[in-house]
Amino acid sequence: MKGPGQLWNVPLGAQESRRKMLQTSNYSLVLSLQFLLLSYDLFVNSFSELLRMAPVIQLVLFIIQDIAILFNIIIIFLMFFNTFVFQAGLVSLLFHKFKGTIILTAVYFALSISFHVWVMNLRWKNSNRFVWTDGLQTLFVFQRLAAVLYCYFYKRTAVRLGDPRFYQDSLWLRKEFMQVRR
Repeated sequence: MKGPGQLWNVPLGAQESRRKMLQTSNYSLVLSLQFLLLSYDLFVNSFSELLRMAPVIQLVLFIIQDIAILFNIIIIFLMFFNTFVFQAGLVSLLFHKFKGTIILTAVYFALSISFHVWVMNLRWKNSNRFVWTDGLQTLFVFQRLAAVLYCYFYKRTAVRLGDPRFYQDSLWLRKEFMQVRR
């Protein structure tokens, strides 16, 4: 039986070890890596068209960009897994709080891969021609619009995951847990 100061059979005072889960130095390093990957994404989106005469270089930049987006997805999920909220079994709470970022990141990743494949297919054999079909222009606009939203929501999520409430037992978490149990 749980006492008044316990949740999940762990007394509130025993949470000191869990508070150390996201130390400031580790968080700064992870945040810096995320921002570096986002900066690379912004760089490729801004300047890749200048390299249309060199399709191999453009292909390499696109592949690295897609891998960077994938790494950002992996990093954000690792940050989710590291939270006390996730370890307490409130995965739905995390998904509810960050579902916009999760969905937008998946959409942006799909749009980026689609755009990269389409551009490389059209330009690979004849890189001297300026090729823009109506469909490619539409995909370009949606991919760039998704890129802006992705950067904003991803940065916001990365910073919000630095909140200590996600890494320790608290009254806020207890209230959320009681709402889920009902």
